[in-house]
Amino acid sequence: LKTNLLKSVPSGTFSQYTDFKKSFLNHNIKKVTGFVFQKNGFSFASRYLSHNKIRNLKPGVFSDLHKLEWLIIENNKLKKIVPRTFYGLHSLVLLVLLNNSLTHLPDKPLCQHMPKLNWLDFEGNQIQNLRNVTFSACNQLTVLVLRKNKIDVLDEHTFTPLHELGELDLSVNKIQRLHSRVFKDLSKLLQLNLSYNPLEEIQVNQFDRLLKLKSLSIEGIDIVNIQRRMFDPLKNLSHIYFKKFQYCGYAPHVRSCKPKTDGISSLENLLANVMLRVFVWVVSAVTCFGNIFVICMRPYIRSENRLHTMSIMSLCCADCLMGIYLFVIGAFDLKYRGEYNQHAQLWMDSMQCQLIGSLAMLSTEVSVLILTYLTLEKYICIVYPFQCLTPGKRRTVATLIAIWIVGFVIAFIPLVSKDFFQNYYGTNGVCFPLHSEQTESTGAQIYSVIIFLGLNLLAFIIIVFSYASMFYSILQTGAMVTEISAQVKKEMTIAKRFFFIVFTDALCWIPIFVLKVLSLLQVEIPGSISSWVVIFVLPINSALNPILYTLTTRPFKEMIRQVWHNYQQKKSFSSNGGQKVYAPSFIWLEMWPLQETTQTLAAPGNSSNPSEVSIITHTAKLNSYI
Repeated sequence: LKTNLLKSVPSGTFSQYTDFKKSFLNHNIKKVTGFVFQKNGFSFASRYLSHNKIRNLKPGVFSDLHKLEWLIIENNKLKKIVPRTFYGLHSLVLLVLLNNSLTHLPDKPLCQHMPKLNWLDFEGNQIQNLRNVTFSACNQLTVLVLRKNKIDVLDEHTFTPLHELGELDLSVNKIQRLHSRVFKDLSKLLQLNLSYNPLEEIQVNQFDRLLKLKSLSIEGIDIVNIQRRMFDPLKNLSHIYFKKFQYCGYAPHVRSCKPKTDGISSLENLLANVMLRVFVWVVSAVTCFGNIFVICMRPYIRSENRLHTMSIMSLCCADCLMGIYLFVIGAFDLKYRGEYNQHAQLWMDSMQCQLIGSLAMLSTEVSVLILTYLTLEKYICIVYPFQCLTPGKRRTVATLIAIWIVGFVIAFIPLVSKDFFQNYYGTNGVCFPLHSEQTESTGAQIYSVIIFLGLNLLAFIIIVFSYASMFYSILQTGAMVTEISAQVKKEMTIAKRFFFIVFTDALCWIPIFVLKVLSLLQVEIPGSISSWVVIFVLPINSALNPILYTLTTRPFKEMIRQVWHNYQQKKSFSSNGGQKVYAPSFIWLEMWPLQETTQTLAAPGNSSNPSEVSIITHTAKLNSYI
């Protein structure tokens, strides 16, 4: 009688039907009288009273259904049940009271009239607590479902009578704390679900007695005190479900652990994605080779502005550290290939992980600070050319030393104060604290915000503002030049260089700023995004800085032309049978000595137009840096 308009079923309605096996009385029924199924010799195996409006079941309403095996009363409005409600159900195996309005279970043995009850389902009710005596007669119960209730407390002896219980579902309740011995009598338990409870912590010996447990679900729970000791006794555990992939490292003996990846690592590999494994080597090679090449070649560009060269070489050293960091990540990915989860927690807690994490942080912060210093130096000398004093060697060296000291302090403070920062670098397989975790200490979160959204964001704003001001100043000066076409061409060249410098900074840092803000707002960030930011986006500056600050500059291009010219001369010398040909030296003399050019061209006899002096000064300043 599904989908009907019946409001009630009077007694004697089915008196002449004695061979019923299944009964479906779904929708609209509000009342079932106590004599509907009595004294009729029914041989029901299943009875469904789903999707009705039943609020109350009187004691003995099923007393004549001795052969009933399944009773399903789901999606009703039941507020209360008593043991006498189920009087006479001696053969009942399955009782489902799903999605009702029960607020508590009886304080008497619920199963006293259902000795064969095997499966009991109370999902989707309003039950707030469980009394010790409720399950005292449920000796044959193997499945107990208490999902989606409001249970907040479990007594130590709540499940003591349930010696045969094989599956227990306590998920989506309000349990904040579990007694360490609450599962002590469930020696035959095979499946336990505690997911999505606001548990403050899980006792270290919580699962010690569950030696036969095969499946454990603790999804949606931040286990602040997690450790291997919790899961070591569970030798038969084959499936475990956590909130975070990192927790899988504490149960390495479990065959199946979910989630299977955090987007960065997987159970098999430190770098989960094949493209990540390729890119980590490519970016590492490009970064290391490019910066080492510049470090080796810069001394051959002879310039009076040697202090600028010193700053560029210091920047290359910092960027090279990022390449070393990526190389080490790639090497450990190869080492743990196919069995990463067996070593995951040891790796993230190891000194190697802490050191390369701090190395990446050192590279990042020193690079940011040096770029800011170089930008401010350019800004002052181009926007205020007549007030610019070329920094002396002592001041430049002192500034660079101070930058490296600040970088070391920022990078290595989390290693010194472990109590304050906890495992700051070991929150993921790549050992870089890109986004905040809820379990992160308050100190670590504040520190991360200060570095990424304080210092680095400020540096980025300074760089963008400075280059915009420099370009505007050049435009203003160029407006006074009579040779318009040549000046426009020069301005376009400068604009392109400035654009690419700012663009690479933005490409590197804007995604990081966005990720940091989202993580602080507790927005869930897909792990695959974080992995690409660490492996590809973060090192962009380190890989491109040699190109932007050296390999595309005019002095370097001229040096390459000179080297090629020398090679051609040497080749010509050999082909001429040894006739000596004189050629310039291999070392290139940079053609824009800053102070001398400015002073010579600005001398009274060399120019009568002040605007030309200003333009010449701008060009000299600019060429000496770019």
